[in-house]
Amino acid sequence: MSVVFYRLFLFLYTCGIGIASLFNKKARLWLEGRKNIFQKLEESFDKNTSPVIWLHCASLGEFEQGRPLLEQLKKDYPAYKILLTFFSPSGYEVHKHYALADYVFYLPMDNSKNAKAFLSIVQPQLIVFVKYEFWYFYLTEIKKQNIPFVLVSAIFRGNQPFFKWYGSLHRKMLHCFSQLFVQDDASKKLLSSISINNVTVCGDTRVDRVSAVADQWHSIPEIETFCAHHQVIVCGSTWEEDDEELNHFVNKNAAIRFIIAPHEIDEDRLKECLGFYKNAMLYSDYLKTTVAAENINTIIIDNIGLLKRLYKYGDICFVGGGFGGDGVHNVLEPAVYHKPVVFGPVYEKYREAVELEEAGAAFSADNTLELEAVFNDLFADKKMYDDACDAAADYINHNSGATKAIEKYIRENILK
Repeated sequence: MSVVFYRLFLFLYTCGIGIASLFNKKARLWLEGRKNIFQKLEESFDKNTSPVIWLHCASLGEFEQGRPLLEQLKKDYPAYKILLTFFSPSGYEVHKHYALADYVFYLPMDNSKNAKAFLSIVQPQLIVFVKYEFWYFYLTEIKKQNIPFVLVSAIFRGNQPFFKWYGSLHRKMLHCFSQLFVQDDASKKLLSSISINNVTVCGDTRVDRVSAVADQWHSIPEIETFCAHHQVIVCGSTWEEDDEELNHFVNKNAAIRFIIAPHEIDEDRLKECLGFYKNAMLYSDYLKTTVAAENINTIIIDNIGLLKRLYKYGDICFVGGGFGGDGVHNVLEPAVYHKPVVFGPVYEKYREAVELEEAGAAFSADNTLELEAVFNDLFADKKMYDDACDAAADYINHNSGATKAIEKYIRENILK
């Protein structure tokens, strides 16, 4: 891809967002959040005299990856201000008031003028991008200004443009980083094949994040009452495609307790869930009465923030997304509680899902029958179940520590 085609891509992308904003809330937020953004930045940074660390995430998932490092840097360098930016509304709207960041903004759209203006206002001493953010004009301007710049929790695959004949622009972007911290050896080998050697393999900072969440876990009495002494399956981040595969098993197993946390919790999605599961009620309704709950075996979670704690209550944890086109969601969240993890067939792009399955901690199913067989086998075979739990524990223990490795590099090479 040439710079000309990249500019065309940016133009078409912005036009597409403008059209989509007429009927799509997220697109509308994307545009509204960037209105007068440089004026807002100048007003916020006008009186700042402290050095700045800038951490950028595409969206919510990348924030969860970068969060352990952000929190460690805030602790280690209290004299520095933290700027947190997002590309997507799904990250910004959730964390625009995040307490440990001094400033939270949308990232202005990539172009040469914006990149220069942004860096001139912010004047960061260290820049951290998380996983999958490659904006040509920002990256090349950062390189030109010789600002220390690291990429963390990155993972690369051979089918990406960096490794194709047409990927010269993408390869140039990789040369802009001071250091790349990747999740696995395969990524390092791919980068080496295109002469990118300033690479450290240190795993995924999300493991540190889910471990921190597990360490701070506290009980939810109402959920404990619902689960009582029953077998429990927690289904997290589910979509309609997951419901279509799950509902038969859920509806015919009244003795098992199911906790289902949909990925989206708008009114239509919640109604859809209640239509799939015949003995179900919303969690908000369950909190109001226990009488109506006597004949139910399924709770539909209709709030945000509980899922990370809910997985601990599952004897088995199902993670949604694997029966849809985009793939499985965060399988580390249940694995950190040493639980067997189950998901649909679309998971190959997710290193942690592949590795958990290879280790015997996770199980994929292609359809309803296979899904039911996995659930039944795990409940019936104690050795299989215990081995899966042990494998999950081993995986988490073995893959912890990425945050420490990155922080050590920063301390020894950048913020001495």
